[in-house]
Amino acid sequence: MTTATTTASRIEPRSAGFLRDLISVAGRALRAIPREPAAVIPALVIPLFFFVVNIGALEPVAQATGVEDFRAFQLPVAIVFAVTGVSRASGLVTDISSGYFDRLLLTPMRRSALLLGLMVADLALVMALCVPVLILGAIVGVNFATGLLGVVGFVVLAGLWGLAFTGFPYAIALRTGSPAAVNSSFLLFFPFAFLTTSFLPKEALTGWLATIADYNPITYLLAALRSLLTDGWIWADLWPGLLAILIVGAISFTLAFGALRGRVSRG
Repeated sequence: MTTATTTASRIEPRSAGFLRDLISVAGRALRAIPREPAAVIPALVIPLFFFVVNIGALEPVAQATGVEDFRAFQLPVAIVFAVTGVSRASGLVTDISSGYFDRLLLTPMRRSALLLGLMVADLALVMALCVPVLILGAIVGVNFATGLLGVVGFVVLAGLWGLAFTGFPYAIALRTGSPAAVNSSFLLFFPFAFLTTSFLPKEALTGWLATIADYNPITYLLAALRSLLTDGWIWADLWPGLLAILIVGAISFTLAFGALRGRVSRG
């Protein structure tokens, strides 16, 4: 009598690869954007509103301080307001509270892709938000000294700043799981937006405001964006803006991925 022994093979989940995981998370985040217009519309309406109000109310005053083209001077401010703090962190909080994020942790998906995928979606979104602001700028007569290539560089630079800042709301979302805490993350940026060259050139600032502006990364970001509008490809203006983005991004990403590790270890 012959006994046949059948060994059942063990079926285990396999990783689809980092790139596919990244695309999967980013695609889901991008598909969710049209279903949540309340998270996007204010990010566009508010900077457009302030851009129109500022050039209408402050243009004569700014010209008296030596700003020849106040509309071009203000366009980067509107762009920075449009792209800063825009993220899928609120959606991440929803995933955490619903248990979906914990279920993802049971899969072989790369942990870093869970966060980087959301950030890729954020980068696409903030670059898209630049377009209506630039169109309004063109309507009121703002031109690029660097031409079409300068427009692309302008959008990329703004997008990188928006990406660099996203680490802060994600860190808060992963640490707290609180929608209220995430919504208040914009307060990290709001004071610094006014303690810089938002309305006056650096030469016109005095006292403590001038000192704070010297250490404010937004000062150098605005200078880089303005150089593309009015001066051309001036490396002396561009590299400090890129360095400011790199420093802010290094800090925010360190906090975000540290919070991700903490969340994963708890899960």
